[in-house]
Amino acid sequence: MPEQLIYAMEVFLNGLMAGVLYALVALGFVLIFKASGIFNYAQGVMALFSALTLVGIMDGQVPFSHIINAVFGTDIHHFGWHVPALLAIILTMAVMVLFAWLVQRYIFRHLVGQEPIILFMATIGLAYFLEGVGDLMWGSEIKKLDVGLPQGINETIENITFGIFDYGFFIGNLDIVATVIAALLVIALVIFSQYSKEGRAMRAVADDHQAALSVGVSLNFIWIMVWSVAGFVALVAGIMWGTNSGVQFSLSLIALKALPVLMLGGFTSIPGAIVGGLIIGVGEKLFEFAIGPMVGGATENWFAYVLALIFLVFRPQGLFGEKIIERV
Repeated sequence: MPEQLIYAMEVFLNGLMAGVLYALVALGFVLIFKASGIFNYAQGVMALFSALTLVGIMDGQVPFSHIINAVFGTDIHHFGWHVPALLAIILTMAVMVLFAWLVQRYIFRHLVGQEPIILFMATIGLAYFLEGVGDLMWGSEIKKLDVGLPQGINETIENITFGIFDYGFFIGNLDIVATVIAALLVIALVIFSQYSKEGRAMRAVADDHQAALSVGVSLNFIWIMVWSVAGFVALVAGIMWGTNSGVQFSLSLIALKALPVLMLGGFTSIPGAIVGGLIIGVGEKLFEFAIGPMVGGATENWFAYVLALIFLVFRPQGLFGEKIIERV
């Protein structure tokens, strides 16, 4: 088997793994948009904030220590203990559920019935507020995140041979684990949305708020639940990317890669988020492999957005999105 073909297969597999992670981030957008009609610009910052909180809890860091020390003249930064990774993840998830309740209680409950642009601007404000709170709570320096996920190149895959050709795939253990976890979470979210009582209630709210209210569905409960699930998705994404590249404020930019995924799959479609993520992940890797050297490389930075622009021109609702016709 030619070396170029082996390398193309490796690029394809890496694209699939990246696509699953893109789909996971996109699902956070889709869940909130389906249930409340809100495009949550803060989804990426939620991933950053959850990762910062997880590192802070694991290290036993005192929240807002910089402010406390500045006001009271103290020099306290840590409690003096470390929290196991699993317990820290559970505590971080509790923080994200509290965040979901606060967002619903003090922000979006007062914006029911407002224009979509008002709700969108509210999520922009929420994103910058959450980023600032994360900075004040845990500091702005790059933090190392280690929850026990395997690192390095997978030796089993690296040593695969094809007949007389001794070529292996250079695929990281972390990428494999992240792909498996993300795939399982995506499957769980699909099952939850389609077959659980709460999932059916969520879809009912998405279809018609008033009709859902008339049959006893609590909008407040559904919205808190959806924001909590989106917070969990953000936490998983934050763990995967934070473990790979460290927890830093550029982590919030992962949400930008989810936008082309949503444009391809449709803002209201869970299957669309999955398919769109895989298309973007595989497409950008293969395009960089085949066309990148001819145009100077770095095509991964813009390929997804150009592809999304093409879809917006010819199919603005995406592959699986609903085509909405408004009569005026």
